[in-house]
Amino acid sequence: MKILQIVLGVLIPPVGVFLTYGISTTLLINILLTFLGYIPGCIHAVWAIVKYQEQATNI
Repeated sequence: MKILQIVLGVLIPPVGVFLTYGISTTLLINILLTFLGYIPGCIHAVWAIVKYQEQATNI
């Protein structure tokens, strides 16, 4: 699932973040960044997904 989320985070950034976080402030930030530019949205999406997965494995 992690690989799918990262791939979607690169192709369609808000979808990857939505699958990871659901409806949250992280999703809203990603949508805003994606509207401002595709690359910032991709960077934020991949960063947020990896950060979430990292925190999930540390618990």
